[in-house]
Amino acid sequence: NEAATVGQIVQTIRDELLGTLVDELVVLDSGSTDDTAAVAAAHGARVVALDSVFPGLPSLRGKGEAMWRALAATDADLIVFIDADLRSFDTHYVTGLLGPLLTDSSVHLVKAVYERPLVEGESTVPAGGGRVTELVARPLLNLYWPQLAGVIQPLAGEYAARRSLLEQLRFPVGYGVEFAMLVDTAEMLGIDAIAQVDLGVRLHRHHDERWHRSQDRKSTR
Repeated sequence: NEAATVGQIVQTIRDELLGTLVDELVVLDSGSTDDTAAVAAAHGARVVALDSVFPGLPSLRGKGEAMWRALAATDADLIVFIDADLRSFDTHYVTGLLGPLLTDSSVHLVKAVYERPLVEGESTVPAGGGRVTELVARPLLNLYWPQLAGVIQPLAGEYAARRSLLEQLRFPVGYGVEFAMLVDTAEMLGIDAIAQVDLGVRLHRHHDERWHRSQDRKSTR
């Protein structure tokens, strides 16, 4: 349900990149219940319903599911994934992520690096976002895959990859897909196949930590 932000992202890509650097602009609608699909289509995206891709296969909701079905709905050699909840989107997200793939044939996966301030109402906490990254993802990489300790944003939702790689990777259907893709790429092709690009500052819709704590308390009662 990203009707508030998806239109600006689609419009910007369509106006500045579609037909030049970008050949196809697809929004994969994973069961939204607001106007996400209609807004995306009105701004120029080809909207694909998740259940319309391999409709004979049961759907398991989650980001990984949306990603592999989106991959199957396109035929491009280079794929850029952009989260639909970005409030700070600019076309340099796309051009920056594609750059290493277009200039270095040994690179197969490009991850975004950015500063993630935490914006709550009128207050902004620099580097206050990305708590799951710093508390969970990076410690796990350091412990079990130390060769990937230099990956700054392992859970970044913005990245690009070659189709030749993506078609060999497993897509966990939940929200561990970014972590899995990173580890599997390193084990398959080595860490030199992974590049990072600094995209500046990333603003998006944060999950309310107090809400999560409330839900945790409810689940333990």
